[in-house]
Amino acid sequence: MIPVNILAIRYLSAASDSLCRELGAPEGYPCLGLITTDCDDATYIALDEATKSADVQVCFGSSFYAGAANASTPYAGEVLGILCATTPGAVRSGMDAAVSALGRIGFEASGNVPYLAHTVSSCGKFLAKEAGVAEGSALAYLIAPPLESMYALDGALKAADVKLCKLYSPPSPTNFGGGLLTGTQSACAAACAAFADGVAEVAQKPKASP
Repeated sequence: MIPVNILAIRYLSAASDSLCRELGAPEGYPCLGLITTDCDDATYIALDEATKSADVQVCFGSSFYAGAANASTPYAGEVLGILCATTPGAVRSGMDAAVSALGRIGFEASGNVPYLAHTVSSCGKFLAKEAGVAEGSALAYLIAPPLESMYALDGALKAADVKLCKLYSPPSPTNFGGGLLTGTQSACAAACAAFADGVAEVAQKPKASP
């Protein structure tokens, strides 16, 4: 697994009303936790984990253009995620859960091609909204470079009884692509395995025979 580097974390115990409103925090959620890392997709999964471990919501999450290798400043990385809560203790608990999850989530590599094929066994509020599914649903979170992602995604959809609920059309802000698939936990795991196989196939033989 390619480890995720956490670059910066900060807390606002009572952020201004106007800032909270513009960031999308619900009324009465003035406590914010901000995090940047060098891996956007792993961070989104980790932020979703936070919503299952503490009374927090994800009010903001955005990937930065071109990816972490081209970050504009030392602590910008590839993503900014912001949790919001009603109390400082809750937002810190949520951030602790996200940080813990980041120690378990990351991209793999097939040859020199990085990819993410992660089974979310039970999604929280954030990914449920992103995928348009009920909280607690299983998801296959699949990401790879543009060609590899579309090729491997097709294989994942054909390999298991899963449904494509969110397509990340390439190029994403970080020049990748992929999607969120839903089904049973075992079906999502099978889809992840098929996706990894598809990426590996392209990595081993980029130019297929006619």
